Amino acid sequence: MDWYDKGFKRCIALYQNHMAEGAEAFIVINNVSKKFGGNYVLRDISATIHLGEILGLIGRSGAGKSVLINMLRGTEEYRPDAGSVIYRFNTCNTCGHIDLPLPGRKCGKCGKDMEVQEIDFWALDKDDPLRGAIHRRIAIMLQRTFALFGDMSVIENIFEALGPDMDDHRKIDRSLELLNMVNLQHRVTHIARDLSGGEKQRCVLARQLARNPLLFLADEPTGTLDPQTADMVHETLVKAVRESGMAMVVTSHWPKAINMMADRAIWLESGEMMKIGPPEEVTKEFMVGFEPNIEKEVDVGQPLIRIENAKRYFYSYARGVVKAVDGVTFDVNEKEIIGLVGLSGAGKTTLSRLIAGLNVVSDGKVSVRVGDDWVDMSVPGPEGRGRATQYIGILHQEFTLYPFDTILQNLTVCIGINLPAELAKMKAIQTLLAVGFTRTQVDRILYAYPDTLSVGEKQRVALAQVLIREPRLVILDEPTGTMDPITKLSVAKSVLTARKELGETFLIVSHDMDFVINCCDRAVFMKDGKVVSIGKPEEIVAHLTDREARIMLEGGAEE
Repeated sequence: MDWYDKGFKRCIALYQNHMAEGAEAFIVINNVSKKFGGNYVLRDISATIHLGEILGLIGRSGAGKSVLINMLRGTEEYRPDAGSVIYRFNTCNTCGHIDLPLPGRKCGKCGKDMEVQEIDFWALDKDDPLRGAIHRRIAIMLQRTFALFGDMSVIENIFEALGPDMDDHRKIDRSLELLNMVNLQHRVTHIARDLSGGEKQRCVLARQLARNPLLFLADEPTGTLDPQTADMVHETLVKAVRESGMAMVVTSHWPKAINMMADRAIWLESGEMMKIGPPEEVTKEFMVGFEPNIEKEVDVGQPLIRIENAKRYFYSYARGVVKAVDGVTFDVNEKEIIGLVGLSGAGKTTLSRLIAGLNVVSDGKVSVRVGDDWVDMSVPGPEGRGRATQYIGILHQEFTLYPFDTILQNLTVCIGINLPAELAKMKAIQTLLAVGFTRTQVDRILYAYPDTLSVGEKQRVALAQVLIREPRLVILDEPTGTMDPITKLSVAKSVLTARKELGETFLIVSHDMDFVINCCDRAVFMKDGKVVSIGKPEEIVAHLTDREARIMLEGGAEE
């Protein structure tokens, strides 16, 4: 994708002129407040979103970003307790079609005249056809949610999103155009379930753009992507807004993402608006007091994991032979924290699954030490890898919590913690504190249900769910993908504390090199299923080419 192609430059110029002349107000958020469990998650939030504008929301996990996103989407559970959300649309009284509020437009469906109306969304009846029409023109990308048809090919997923009204020839052209926008043109015939996490996220983006939305809501759309892929997705979203004239609200804990995408930014903290203004000013103030220095010296022990020329090949009808892991050899020592780093699709998650015993090698060997015995992770049964898996804790990239149980229950009875109730509660509290919650936050969430927590808070609870079992080996797959920088620092400290106090060994799959530098003793850089280099994270960074540095280091590339 050429960010500076001539057509896009023209779009930028038109947009700048449009904003300079004063863009039309599209959405007015008027003093909205929302409570969950008696506690405010949003309090007196007001803002105006204009046509062609990208509004960025930045804040720590639990700040209220996702709540506001879902309120704008019209999700019933997020109906405001006070205030209003006013949409301005062109509406067609003949066929009910809605469009951007630009005066003088004819209906794109029936050709009749349209009229600009102000619509109080939450004042509409649930069954009002206008409410349904608005909802259909709002696209959303949620955190860590890969809403794809897994058995369909990539292009079939896009066909489905385009709907039945478009003729087949136009449908193919539009699908290929969208896949090219998100740099998935080389995965057209691949089955969706075979894609890497980053590729799935880009396919979701193409599906949402296929809906031709008037409002695009992006809730941490690139939290689990490597920086290069994230930049590409950011550029695609910005370009889509500039070319279509729609509006966008994007949440992120990355100041770089907000600065790159947003025209204005709002900093939310504990449901309250701390500042609104130019993105650079807002993110700079948000980052005040962030100090990333962490002490991580420790004496490591003997090898705990041994990987010898491990290969994991599989056959896909669409892709042929896929070499997900291709001849990998290295050891992980007891009490060591190892980072598996690389771009989406590099083989990091597949290798971690081989170590965890969730998959087996096609060739080579993966062994985990239990006591003085080495367990071959390719051998099934309780006398094989079952001896090791009971001592391995895993936090998957797509984690789940039990929705109808409290956080305390999620950390105790739901996962079979066999302790007296009061002791189990104390252990749960200690573990929640270790993953970055304050005592006030623990008091708030301990008897709350998962649906009342932000996605970032749920992620930290899932991490606590792993650590509370006190495993010998902990595998974390993208543990900081949806966390703000301050919370990521807290998680890094909690990992280091768990290593120091409990003697645990960590294998961390991540593209976040800042987190890896703060947390890991060594890093294994993978590409195309192979290990490119192994060493201290700082040493790997020092030997990267300029392009590799842009890919691997958040904030290390030119804006």
